[in-house]
Amino acid sequence: MRVIVQRVSEAAVSVGGTLSGRIGAGLLVLAGFEDADQDGDLDWMVQKLLRLRIFADDVGVMNRSVTETGGEVLAVSQFTLYASTRKGNRPSWGRAARGDISQPLFERFVARLSTALGRPVATGVFGADMQVSLVNDGPVTIALDSRNPE
Repeated sequence: MRVIVQRVSEAAVSVGGTLSGRIGAGLLVLAGFEDADQDGDLDWMVQKLLRLRIFADDVGVMNRSVTETGGEVLAVSQFTLYASTRKGNRPSWGRAARGDISQPLFERFVARLSTALGRPVATGVFGADMQVSLVNDGPVTIALDSRNPE
């Protein structure tokens, strides 16, 4: 499982002009899955995201997590995180899990994230052509991979 997480002051996702999810300050999480992903990958990612200390404390140091700040989370599925351009300029999506595998993984990820956060996680619409808008706060953008935990 791969994610790109961005600290945002606000973010929203819409499909065909209809708002699907919106948050204020918190995390925008773009999530991609591969066939080999299991529940352990989901659990690791949930814990990493909720404990990631990328919000400022009282003296301006990035020392607080989204749970400590009461921030919100918006999760958007994004298979393009598994793009490969090794063989040219047209990306290959061979490592990305097909929808019948990635959709249940995404739904379980969001459910676990919501439970651990203690409140609902806003989402996009799986498989749709989505428009994501955000105000990246910082900017802070971090890539995480459950197969390469750093």
